[in-house]
Amino acid sequence: MNFELSEQQESIREAIARICAQFDDQYWFDRDHDGRFPEELYRALADDGWLGMCIGEEYGGAGLGVTEAAIMMQAITQSGGGMSAASSVHINLFGLNPVAVFGNEEQRRRMLPPVARGEAKSCFGVTEPNTGLNTTQLKLRAVKKGDRYVVNGQKVWISTAKVADNILLLARTTPLEGVKKPTHGLSLFYTPFDRSRVTVHEIEKMGRKCVDSNELFFEDFEIPAENLIGEEGRGFEYILHGMNPERVLIAAEAVGLGRVALQRATAYAKDRNVFNRPIGMNQGIQHPLAQNWMELEAANLMVMRAAWEYDSGKDCGASANAAKFLAGEAGFNACQQAVMTHGGFGYAKEYHVERYLRESLIPRIAPISPQLVLCYIAERVLGLPKSY
Repeated sequence: MNFELSEQQESIREAIARICAQFDDQYWFDRDHDGRFPEELYRALADDGWLGMCIGEEYGGAGLGVTEAAIMMQAITQSGGGMSAASSVHINLFGLNPVAVFGNEEQRRRMLPPVARGEAKSCFGVTEPNTGLNTTQLKLRAVKKGDRYVVNGQKVWISTAKVADNILLLARTTPLEGVKKPTHGLSLFYTPFDRSRVTVHEIEKMGRKCVDSNELFFEDFEIPAENLIGEEGRGFEYILHGMNPERVLIAAEAVGLGRVALQRATAYAKDRNVFNRPIGMNQGIQHPLAQNWMELEAANLMVMRAAWEYDSGKDCGASANAAKFLAGEAGFNACQQAVMTHGGFGYAKEYHVERYLRESLIPRIAPISPQLVLCYIAERVLGLPKSY
């Protein structure tokens, strides 16, 4: 059993770190203040071909796996860019996997190369105001009229909708009362984002200001029938295929965020003198930071196991959910301890750890709550009865 990164994987980590090093603390301080999308980072990664890492070589990508994508996303957050940096490119890495797997050849050749080249930004429209994580109850309707579908309804918490060129949209094509199972009747589309038919309301939020989150209002939004992915009514099945990789990537991002917070806290503890000695000499400072390191390393092992299982074609559901849970908690704990290690200065924006703490709540909450992960493990792994 070998825990070392391969030569190729190590070169990926180093290359991403070099690109991210061009964007210093001041850059992310400014983006946290002005809310401007980090286009420069996006372009730098696109120009070097990193946005198509998981897209097949025949469609302009590198054809690599979720393991390499996890290494990339972890390096991005660990650079100091945090979730602001990672979220600007997150959907490019695996968001269009349903198109790659379930789309027809014409769709793959039309839809994937612009994403791989960084020419087209995308957003992912699933969550709705009154359904939360209960995706089977989605109500946004897509009604077929001739050669197109007409969409009406709402979506919420849609990231990058203000800058997106296209949207991967899950909509109900058959009403709930017309299907045998609530997972049926949902269809998946990938289509241009027509802003004349979609009202975008940005949600002011706690962190990651430069990557927008939005509520969308669709009014007679038209989707050409050729932009339906796979078969009508099987969209829920298709998005499930991308959920485990998404959990792995966000877990990798949480570990990277926790690591940079731990690095900042450790450096401060070595330099900060109180009562004529570095505060890092005190076990009250040392022990929590040592525990953070252990938690992050353990979480990262689960991240890499889940990535390996997915890339090997194995069932990775339990590992992917466990990785998301463990990394979310470990990242949050490390960011919180980084603030506490800095004391009053941890509350000051100039030290950056308060931004890490705000952003650490993202992988804790999304894309699935820690409580639902616990339910999954209890029911699917331990065989306990369903609790909801």
